[in-house]
Amino acid sequence: MTVITTSIADLHILIPKVFQDNRGWFMESLSYRTLRDAGLNYEFVQDNHSFSLNKGVLRGLHFQRGGHAQAKIVRCIRGAVLDVAVDLRKRSPTYGKWVSVELSAENKKQLLIPKGFAHGFLTLTDDTEILYKADNYYEPTSDTSIRWNDDDIGIDWGIDNPILSDKDRVAPMLKDIDAGFVYGVKA
Repeated sequence: MTVITTSIADLHILIPKVFQDNRGWFMESLSYRTLRDAGLNYEFVQDNHSFSLNKGVLRGLHFQRGGHAQAKIVRCIRGAVLDVAVDLRKRSPTYGKWVSVELSAENKKQLLIPKGFAHGFLTLTDDTEILYKADNYYEPTSDTSIRWNDDDIGIDWGIDNPILSDKDRVAPMLKDIDAGFVYGVKA
């Protein structure tokens, strides 16, 4: 597995080594040793699986606050998504900035999103499935969202009218919330 640093500190793209032959392929989707060798120490406790029926479904931008904050490793196992992470850490030189990466069943890339980031994705195909690991359990009372089309963040989703949940349609703007994360301070 190759660990690639993005333009935002602590946000990484993971590219597994894929061994392919006439039978198909094999890959290690996660290696704690590889992560530790890269200075990334996580203990994942929950796996989540999401299915979206249609192209154009946008889920996010989501995060959990306080002691329930989650780091995640996200991968697409069917179809393709535009996966986005937004830095919510006050005093970060990249506060409010975002990184996007296409994750697909074909390219097998993964995005490692640390605590202190909002996460969202847009399905680029019908019948899309993603899996993601979280290093903390989901806690509904800590679940928080930011509006997907917040002008202050300016994510280029490449779509004007995505398919949204009611919750995501009315999520607040970043300027109207305090996410509670501070750059350099563990969440």
